Amino acid sequence: MMKKNYLFTSESVSEGHPDKVADQISDAILDEFLSQDEQAKVACETFCSTGLVVVGGEVRSEDAYVDIQKTVRRVIDRIGYNKAEYQFDAHSCGILSAIHEQSPDIHQGVVRSSEEEQGAGDQGMMFGYACTDTAEYMPLPLALSHRTLQVLAWLRKYSDKMPYLRPDAKSQFTVEYDGESGRPLRIHTIVLSTQHDEFDTEAAMQRKIREDVLGIVLPAVIAGIPGEIGHEYALDPLPEATASLFRDDFILHVNPTGKFVIGGPNGDTGLTGRKIIVDTYGGKGAHGGGAFSGKDPSKVDRSAAYAARYIAKNMVAAGVAREMLVQVSYAIGIAQPLSIFVNTYGTAAEGWDDGAIAEKIGELFDLRPAAIVRKFQLKMPIYEPTASYGHVGRKPFVAPVTVVRDAGDGQGRRSIRVDAQFFGWELLDAVPRIREAFGL
Repeated sequence: MMKKNYLFTSESVSEGHPDKVADQISDAILDEFLSQDEQAKVACETFCSTGLVVVGGEVRSEDAYVDIQKTVRRVIDRIGYNKAEYQFDAHSCGILSAIHEQSPDIHQGVVRSSEEEQGAGDQGMMFGYACTDTAEYMPLPLALSHRTLQVLAWLRKYSDKMPYLRPDAKSQFTVEYDGESGRPLRIHTIVLSTQHDEFDTEAAMQRKIREDVLGIVLPAVIAGIPGEIGHEYALDPLPEATASLFRDDFILHVNPTGKFVIGGPNGDTGLTGRKIIVDTYGGKGAHGGGAFSGKDPSKVDRSAAYAARYIAKNMVAAGVAREMLVQVSYAIGIAQPLSIFVNTYGTAAEGWDDGAIAEKIGELFDLRPAAIVRKFQLKMPIYEPTASYGHVGRKPFVAPVTVVRDAGDGQGRRSIRVDAQFFGWELLDAVPRIREAFGL
């Protein structure tokens, strides 16, 4: 009996969405601590509302001093909340700090005399996922949702084609999949809601925005964004196979409630860690429940989830399976993972089953927290870019950062510029040894 085609939907939210504002503030504060003290332990939460930001959480650091006010205002200004009419303005919003010291009970389990035996920062299970939908080995509905909002942000900041755009936005893609092969067949439905200035009657505004989505936004989603201007939003053109999924029969909903003038933290409160599905795989695979932003890499909620993504992506790229979910679990204070689980959804290479693949992963990859941190340079200030448009599925890059370190030259601690690897868990450097280990 032939399997019926099915639909799958994922959403994303823009950097100006209130929850993402909170995530970016939390990760910017984490970066400030790590830039001054690579051993800093940070769990930073942010709350945003009309004209107000509250920063709380636990921090332990011997050397770092972070100007919370300056950091928060810089992030809000970069996002684009810099006009009084938004009622959430980088230059005038109130900022309260309620950060306190990390519990010594947690600290003693995480910090050990031998770095290699550093314990996990908490118990729990973390997941990584990869599939062959896209060149980035990400689910297509989420990849397109992220991409659409990156285009919208680029248009808002670097183009005058849609001058009415404001920072808050949400996107959603529904993709039809082949029931037999699991391959994407076509774009079924697109939903895009974007905050905007009040520039005409409600009907005229809605008509204009819809026209611009069809005439400006979606063509740029397909064609990509050049890197010369607004390089942080640079996007390669969609592969022809993916671009061809945009046919003339997709359903489009633009600002379906009508006008969307009031938005951002003035329209809804924002909290760190409330967009964990946007941050990962858009509902594909699974999620352990732990948020990422604001947490230093001793928290395996973050670091082990990155490692699991790295494993899943490299395994799929190596041809071990066309789709893979990897779960790892930990106990607080214990270095070695308690378990490794794999689900290939029936797509494993001939001669391999999920249990055997999980066992082989345990042999190939060191999943102790200290090893994960070292592999991906997770003590560097690399986190603010992860806090919008997904922690996974991003293009890895190397860029200089400023850190305060003892360079070992007898001059003591000072500010130095060093190269840092961003999104290192997206590299495909494990593919050759995986292929050798699996005989592929």
